[in-house]
Amino acid sequence: MKTKIYTFIQYILPHKLLSRLVNYLMRVKVKWLKNFIIKRIAKSYKVNMDEAYSSNLDDYPDFNSFFTRQLKPGVRPLDNATDAIISPVDGAVSQCGDINQGRIFQAKGFDFSVEELLACDKKTADYYQDGKFATIYLSPKDYHRMHAPVDCTVTKTVHVPGRLFSVAKWTAENIPRLFARNERLVCYMDTEFGQVAYILVGAIMVSSMETVFNGLVTPPYAKQVTDVPLIGNTKLKKGDEVGRFNMGSTVILLFPPGSTALENNLVGNKVVKLGEKIATILQ
Repeated sequence: MKTKIYTFIQYILPHKLLSRLVNYLMRVKVKWLKNFIIKRIAKSYKVNMDEAYSSNLDDYPDFNSFFTRQLKPGVRPLDNATDAIISPVDGAVSQCGDINQGRIFQAKGFDFSVEELLACDKKTADYYQDGKFATIYLSPKDYHRMHAPVDCTVTKTVHVPGRLFSVAKWTAENIPRLFARNERLVCYMDTEFGQVAYILVGAIMVSSMETVFNGLVTPPYAKQVTDVPLIGNTKLKKGDEVGRFNMGSTVILLFPPGSTALENNLVGNKVVKLGEKIATILQ
């Protein structure tokens, strides 16, 4: 009963209004207030400040700077094997596996199509038919910058408008087609083994998404599917920064068929760290 009530509330909340409010509050520069918020969040979610480039709260001009904090060099070693695909983020695997008949598994009883996730035509969706996918959830305690899983060149990015439901586990288990309904940015990356779709999924209280090749994408919130101009560096080495969530959310990776094999230990709820091997290149 409690879950049904929480789910109902998700549907009626003013998602965009709340996210705009959070976007403002995260950038308040009143020293005592932002330090108070940072301390509370760090304590509540057990944030490991020893990994942060700076553990001095005064070095963060606002809460957003803390939330998207840089890590100390070397705390996330990359698997540099030429056939290794690394986790692009710190987080927990929501689901991963095969793309079956053009559909991606979300949770028990729920799935969604590649075509609706990417907001693309059938030809583009069919490219990933029988391929692999990995969905990784970033909680508030995690490092919130995203990185390239392999050497790649970003060729196109598409902003897809939508809702901003929570993307926590309980929501994924109760809201159908969750990741295909939320606002998202689809990034297409050319690699040595084919085109990878790298999807940044927005969520409630995620005040904005930005990338190194687009700049700030949201807000504003679009009303229609829009190609976003590439204005920055699009040639990325494995481990290079892709962008950041200004609050937590989810990243989904799609790989073409026959190109990759997911690690055997990559299963739902597994905690992964940036740089850790999650798949092997087969080609």
